[in-house]
Amino acid sequence: MLPDTPNDTALAADTSGGTADGAAPASTSASTLAEDAGKATPKIIAISNQKGGVGKTTTAINLATGLAAVGKRVCVIDLDPQGNASTGLGISKELRVVTSYDVLVGEATPMAAMVATRIPGLMVIPASVDLSGAEIELVGAEKREYLLREALHDALPGFDYVLIDCPPGLGLLSLNALVAATAVLVPLQCEFLALEGLSHLIQTLERIRKVLNPSLELLGVVLTMFDRRNILSKSVAADVRAYFGDQVYETVIPRNVRVSEAPSHGLPVLLYDRHCAGARAYINLAREILRRESRGASARKGQG
Repeated sequence: MLPDTPNDTALAADTSGGTADGAAPASTSASTLAEDAGKATPKIIAISNQKGGVGKTTTAINLATGLAAVGKRVCVIDLDPQGNASTGLGISKELRVVTSYDVLVGEATPMAAMVATRIPGLMVIPASVDLSGAEIELVGAEKREYLLREALHDALPGFDYVLIDCPPGLGLLSLNALVAATAVLVPLQCEFLALEGLSHLIQTLERIRKVLNPSLELLGVVLTMFDRRNILSKSVAADVRAYFGDQVYETVIPRNVRVSEAPSHGLPVLLYDRHCAGARAYINLAREILRRESRGASARKGQG
């Protein structure tokens, strides 16, 4: 059973022995993590929406923290050239020596690129501005849509989850994430035309499934920036649930000032203010994802 709020010990911002901002290169930590957990294959989740500003990065940061808080071993791959997921997890630019760009172009292994966060069990493969030119640089590369998939193949033993923070749009970076992933989580802002955008995204995912990644599944849709006082928010949420049913998580992420403030401090909201509504919502989302996964595993076992 997941706690209602993050475990104090698991989320302690222990900076002893690390760098000035509390993060440390993962050369030892990542290898120890892998050795401790054996050779388990992680669930790779692309957090994606073709539209920007819907809460992808916020969800990547705080869902990863929520999963780590309950003992899951998590790696966040920042695939957005802006690098906001890296910043939001306290990874300064000085620590981004080896990045997701190097992994993508085959110049480094995922383990070599990892940096440890302040949260036990949570690692990051940070982004750099080099990703900005990757779309053009890799346009002529052989099997360019499969570069990340091949880089990650059997390269992250010991992790339970790998969360990929995708850039907006459906360029080569996002396409690599969706081809490498086993599932996609879609954050959806409760705003006008949200349903139309989601329908288009689902069609895109279906095409990717048919042509590039047959094993890709829709993990679910999470409603973000929800304002209970706003009639439009309620209307959009109702419409999305009516159309997509159980694929929409019961947990909604509210508009919350503390969630917005946390990244500027290099902290997930679960460390910045674990008692606020946003932090509680992300813990509830982690709980719901694990509960659904457990039910799905039980159902598959019963059919076997």
